[in-house]
Amino acid sequence: MKVVADGVYESGGKLCGVSVEFLADKARPVADQMIVAKDLSERKKLLLDNADAVVIMVGGTGTLDEATEILELKKHGHTTKPVVLLNSAGFYDGLKQQFQRMEAEGFLPLPLADLVRIVDEPGEAIAYLESATPS
Repeated sequence: MKVVADGVYESGGKLCGVSVEFLADKARPVADQMIVAKDLSERKKLLLDNADAVVIMVGGTGTLDEATEILELKKHGHTTKPVVLLNSAGFYDGLKQQFQRMEAEGFLPLPLADLVRIVDEPGEAIAYLESATPS
């Protein structure tokens, strides 16, 4: 996320960060707006409430937690926001395989393609989002 935020900042875009109290001292010092949530649950809600779409990028357990929460919300009809999983350098190949198995074995009430678009390149993610979100 740092690289993305740096690019946005350097190109003159606006940055809105959402951190959590126990990480507030590590939050980006330069942002147009920094929201500090009391806990991770509130942070996820704030992120989703303020987003037009969700792009899941390479990350750790926090990213995986956020990804599964948005997919659960989407699965149950609590959001219709586009979700893209950016599988950079095959990072999410195992997760992609697991999602496909869940679908094949009937654990997803919707087709996988209705929940998440899985792409390998950033350009594919941008193209999908441009077609899936209002301008």
